[in-house]
Order: sequence, then C-alpha cells, then structure tokens
Amino acid sequence: MIKVKVHVTLRESVLDPQGTAVKNSLHAMNYSEVQDVRIGKYLELLIEPSERPIEESVKEMCEKLLANTVIENYEFEVEEAVTQ
Repeated sequence: MIKVKVHVTLRESVLDPQGTAVKNSLHAMNYSEVQDVRIGKYLELLIEPSERPIEESVKEMCEKLLANTVIENYEFEVEEAVTQ
C-alpha cells in the first residue's frame, strides 16, 4: 500500500471567516503574536498500487472530489509503501 498525504487550503484571494474567527479567539486568549490563520483540510489516503501512476490518480481525485479547485489549492506527497 502507498500512503498519500493531501493538504487542501483556501486560495489566498478567498476570504477565510473560520480562520478569522480562530485568530480573534487566539487574540482574546492573549496570543497576540498570531498574525493570520488559514483553515484547511488534511487527508491521508492508502492506495493499492496499480498500473496507473499514483500521482495521476491522486491529482484526478483532488480535482474531482477532494478539493474545490475554484477556491482551493491542494498539494500532496507520496510516501513509501505501508505494511498493514
């Protein structure tokens, strides 16, 4: 099995009200050093190797389901085989 770590974040040009709420709460808790907070998603996929390249499959998954590419960016890293 191959482990893929996927990070999905809002594009810089998109407002992040949830991130703003977290930043304001941190400031209220006296963590004034926090300048900005952006909220995102982290996913781990375990994928059975196939004839199709993993990178191609994961890119397609991200663009079709895991990320809304109109407002989100994504990046992923493929790890070595995982034993189960």
